[in-house]
Amino acid sequence: QVRMVESGGGLVQAGGSLRLSCAASGRTFSNAAMGWFRLAPGKELEFVASISWSSGNTYYADSVKGRFTISRTNAKNTVYLQMNSLKPDDTAIYYCAARVWYSDQAPPPDEYQYAAWGQGTQVTVSS
Repeated sequence: QVRMVESGGGLVQAGGSLRLSCAASGRTFSNAAMGWFRLAPGKELEFVASISWSSGNTYYADSVKGRFTISRTNAKNTVYLQMNSLKPDDTAIYYCAARVWYSDQAPPPDEYQYAAWGQGTQVTVSS
């Protein structure tokens, strides 16, 4: 059983930065990928970024490309989401998730393939 715990959310002004962390436990991650998703009020779940655990290769949604960076620390089984130049449209609950993945390429957006999810952390960007 994989357990995911997010942290690092909060309130920030537009243009500011936040770094989210997601600590994973309960299994080894040699054949896995991690992803960040977000859920804004009145909207559907949106893919943000993903990373292949073995290679560190990444994939981003167009809406965050150039502003957000996903990374991982193997030793700590932790994945991060560095968010810069935040906009009010980035306001959402952010979730990390894990899936089985065998490729060095980062997985494409597909929330249904992610089997383990964290509880979410709120990010609010004020204008």
